[in-house]
Order: sequence, then structure tokens, then C-alpha cells
Amino acid sequence: MPPALPALDCWFLTGVTATGKSRIALALADRLGAEIISLDSMAIYRGMDIGTAKPTPEQQAAVPHHLIDIIEPSEDYSVAQYVDAAHAKIAEIRGRGREALFVGGTPLYLKALLRGLFEGPPANWELRQEIEREVAEVGNEALHARLEQIDPVAASAIHVRDTRRLIRALEVFRATGLPISHQQMEFDDARSAAECRVFVLRRPKPEQSARINERVEEMAERGLIEEVERLTANGRLLGRTASQAVGYREVIEFLAGQRDRASMLERIKTRTRQFAKRQGVWFRSLLECRFVDIEGEVDAAALAEQIVAAAPRSVAGPQ
Repeated sequence: MPPALPALDCWFLTGVTATGKSRIALALADRLGAEIISLDSMAIYRGMDIGTAKPTPEQQAAVPHHLIDIIEPSEDYSVAQYVDAAHAKIAEIRGRGREALFVGGTPLYLKALLRGLFEGPPANWELRQEIEREVAEVGNEALHARLEQIDPVAASAIHVRDTRRLIRALEVFRATGLPISHQQMEFDDARSAAECRVFVLRRPKPEQSARINERVEEMAERGLIEEVERLTANGRLLGRTASQAVGYREVIEFLAGQRDRASMLERIKTRTRQFAKRQGVWFRSLLECRFVDIEGEVDAAALAEQIVAAAPRSVAGPQ
């Protein structure tokens, strides 16, 4: 059994994109006497503010926020690096006598914090080279479609352009005959939702889709195009990880004359809805998650009280 993980007894507020986590998180942090640690794989990048719906300066001033704006968009950042940084922040926050509240929508980060990292079987270089040749021949999209058939949970978390992780997932399946996500779950020491403080905000699907569409329009009005222009000025490129953020590639295509403004916005809306669907698949696969159904305008303080009342008094990690 893996050693106790520092994050097991932290608080988590998560949910798919555009659920309304940030405002509710402030009320929950106030109720708990907590500081917020970002659970967002794109909020770590400096300058990527509008397209990632990063907490506003006012929100960050109201409650201390951590692991936001820590690296440049040209740099890559791994899950292992995030977990190490998060554990360090947990220790700092507890040293101040406060609670740690993770807020954001990156399920892979959430899973790594709750269960540790799964390294998988050793690399099979012959298989890996074989799959690399297939990628060169048929492209990422075809390989991603194959992964969706054999391991939809893994496919939901791996972007079609993330060639490295795509190859690794296919390699593990061909080497072992088992989907990598199933092996991760067998490795994991999962607990039930009743034993955890992991709360997933969930809205009705039509409302969620409408909120996504509204957010994309709002981002455009707030200056998403200008933000991407600044990030890519003087020939600069987004790194492999940062370029996976929904919306940025579409704006780059618009700036290059490959799309008009209307098709750019529609493509961002479509990709964001698809991203939210993949997030939902992940959350449903994690036994630790407790869903909190909300609708319309939410009384953040009342919902924070509801969440605290539903949480176990103490959370014991694995021994």
C-alpha cells in the first residue's frame, strides 16, 4: 500500500469548465479558514489569463491563491512537478495553521494528489517505435480514435496532439493487454466519496452548455485575441503543454488568416464543450468524488455551509 499522501485530508472543489467554481471557492475558503491551491493545469502559465478563466486579481487578493503564474507559456510542466509543488504548498499552508483548499478542473492533477502517480510497466522500446511509425503514417487523430475504443477514460484525458502520452497509452495496452486507466485504478488505493472532501459541482447539461457559450463570447470581449497576440509576439511559440489550452490554437489560426472570427468562436465553443465532456468522464471514474448539483444563481455562502456539513469530520489516509 502506498505511503500516506499529504493531500488526502485537504479540501477539493472541482467540476467541469464554466461551472462557477471560483466564486463559490471564495466563500468556502472563508468558511474553512483556507488558502486556495490552483488545481488547473493552464493557470500555471503567466500571461494566459483570459483564455484560462484565471481567478481575477480581486479574487486572488481576497483569499491567498497558490500555483498560479509560476512558469512561462514556452515551458512544459509535468504532473509530477505539479504534485511536488502542491505538497510543498500544503506544508506551508498548514504551517500557518490554515486549511488547504484545491480549486480547479484538471482531473489528472486531482487523481495524482489523491492516489499518487502511476508509472506503469517499463518502456517497451520496440512497441513504442512501432507506434511512432504508425503516428507518422496515419496521424494522431487515427491513433487517438483507436485509444477511444480500447480506453475511453485515458482518451478523455489525453489531447489528440499530445503524441507522447498517446503513444505511451497504446504501448501499455499492447504490452499488457489492459488499458492503462484500468491499471491505474488497480494500483490506486481509492476511497469512497463519503470518506473524502472532494466536491464536484455539476449543472444540468443544457445550462452548462449555455454557460460555456457565454463564457467564450465574454472572453472574446475581454480581449482573448489581444492576449494571444501578446503571447506570440516576435515569433514566440507556446510550449507543448500550454498550446493544449482550449481556445489558444483557434485564435492563432484566426490571426494567421486560417479562420474568420465567427468560425473561431464556434470552434472554441465546440472544443470547450468536448473538453467539459472529457472532464465529466474523469470525475465519474473517481470514487472519491461527491457530486453537488447546482442550478442558476447560487448562494455561495449557503452552498459553502452545505459542503462543510456534508464532509467527514476527519479524513484518514492509507497506513
